[in-house]
Parts: sequence; structure tokens; C-alpha cells
Amino acid sequence: MIDCTAHIKKYLKLLESKISTLDIQQINKIINILKTAYDSEHAIFTMGNGGSGTTASHLVCDFNRGASAGSVKKFKVISLNDNVASLSAIANDIGYDAVFEEQLKNFLRPGDVVLGISVSGNSKNIIRAIEYANKHGATTIGLCGFDGGTLKKTVQYPVHVKVDDMKVAEDIHSIISHILMKMLGAALIKEKYK
Repeated sequence: MIDCTAHIKKYLKLLESKISTLDIQQINKIINILKTAYDSEHAIFTMGNGGSGTTASHLVCDFNRGASAGSVKKFKVISLNDNVASLSAIANDIGYDAVFEEQLKNFLRPGDVVLGISVSGNSKNIIRAIEYANKHGATTIGLCGFDGGTLKKTVQYPVHVKVDDMKVAEDIHSIISHILMKMLGAALIKEKYK
């Protein structure tokens, strides 16, 4: 039997210390941006690669089902990494760096929100999509880790988890997505019973 107690404690201690450094005011701004998108019936596009891609997909469920539960009007959240046919066609025909940008060319409207998740902050396909969104009237949000990379500098609203551990950054990005969902779900319930 292996004893990982010391490593588990070390991991949890790092996770706790990095959660405590989050910019709560920036997260609050993002909650209000997403609420404005909801109120104006604009779309919210999410995207990520690998583990960050699963967080982008998870956000769709959390908002379209979770935060929207019990509301007549629903969030309109779409993950750009969920359509394998589109992803593979774009990657094959143009290149993987274009897989998110090309989809935004089909759907993005001014006033929509584009949320990119990249622990390194340097995923070229996410940066290209964010640059496209910035040029076409969208509000851009980025969840990043490490030193923030290019994503932190490119989005209008970054949430930077300053940690050099990919898994800790991914854990905290997931926590942030749950915070967004819970706060917005609570806000909709409160509005419903005004």
C-alpha cells in the first residue's frame, strides 16, 4: 500500500493558497457581464483544449440547465469545442489554430460574449478566436494560469490563477465556473420572485 498523505496535503494546501488570491472583484465583473448577455439574449461562447475544453463544455451544462432551471428565458451558451465534425473539418481544411475562430465567423454577433480557457494562456486557436471576437464587437473573457500568457493581455476581462501547476489551475477554473453558475442562478431566482 502506498501512502500519499503528505502529497495530498501539499496539493490541497497549494489549492487553498491559490484560491485565496483570486481577484473577487474581477469575478464579480464577469458575473455582471454574463447577466447582461442573458438579459439582452446574447450568446456566450466558451472554448478550451484538453482539460480546459471539458471545463468549457461543463459551463454549457451549468448555465443552460443549471442556472436557467425554472426560468422561462434561458442562457444561450455554446461550447466551440463540442462539435467534433466542425472541429475536424476546420482543422483538416485550414488548420487547428483556426478551429474556434472559424466557428465564430458563422455565429458571432456584436454584444455576444466569448470566454476562452487556457492554463498556459498561449493556445493559438483560443488567441485567434479572442482577437476575432475583439474586432467584431464581442466582450471577451479569459481564464488563464501560469504567467497568464498572451490570453491575459488579449482579453478584455482576464481571471488569472497565478500558479505553475496545470491541475491546480484547472481545478480553480472549474471552481470559478461553478461560482459563476451559482451566483447567476441565484440572481435569476431572486428576479423571478420579485
